[in-house]
Amino acid sequence: MIKRLLARLSNSSMPQVELQSTENIPKHVAIIMDGNGRWAKDRGLPRVAGHHSGMKAVKQVTITANRIGVKYLTLYAFSTENWKRPKAEVEFLMQLPQQFLEIELDDLIANNVQVRMMGYEEHLPKHTLYAVQQAVEKTANNTGLVLNFALNYGSRLEMVEAIRSIASDVQAGQLQVDQIDELTLSSRLLSSNLPDPDLLIRTSGELRISNFMLWQLAYSELWFTDVYWPEFKEAHFMEAVKEYQQRIRRYGGL
Repeated sequence: MIKRLLARLSNSSMPQVELQSTENIPKHVAIIMDGNGRWAKDRGLPRVAGHHSGMKAVKQVTITANRIGVKYLTLYAFSTENWKRPKAEVEFLMQLPQQFLEIELDDLIANNVQVRMMGYEEHLPKHTLYAVQQAVEKTANNTGLVLNFALNYGSRLEMVEAIRSIASDVQAGQLQVDQIDELTLSSRLLSSNLPDPDLLIRTSGELRISNFMLWQLAYSELWFTDVYWPEFKEAHFMEAVKEYQQRIRRYGGL
């Protein structure tokens, strides 16, 4: 029933957005996928319908990003704070990675996409973790876009853990205090194998970053839209990239 309602309520096709140039494409795009619950509520649907519909946006944005030359796409799928939500909703959210990958993994492989995960594994259900690990293994040799799921991820916890790791090395005499610099901390973060995001996108009209990559977003360009995540289409993504191309990144200089 939910699938029939979603199909009936899907948006009409949007006009294409063309980039002015194939140069200056953001290397790493991070997205806070927000507004699934409100999208569903506005349509008289259960919140889980919004989460289910959001999977379509994940597929579309991934393929689009890969096509235009984005190298890394990090999606904020589930935060360390999201465990506070109702149990039934959390259980449904934990099923989504498995459902998404069962449906889309073959297409991701065909498009040379490499799947990664950034987050804390210990609290994830076994079925969720297994599905993600299988996708990571099966796509490990792909050389196209890196699709990085931030799953059970929280930036403050990430930084605390990094600081603990550094402190432990100092205590063991393996690192001197005066050797600690920005690279030291960056190398201990969960994103140590990724460049910092060039562009952050957040949907649903919220203007905050919600404990997401706080260190890594220091000089990222931010782009916000009122569009709910289930409604986010290729044209919205291209609009964000097009605006990014028009910005001048000074990194504190002139």
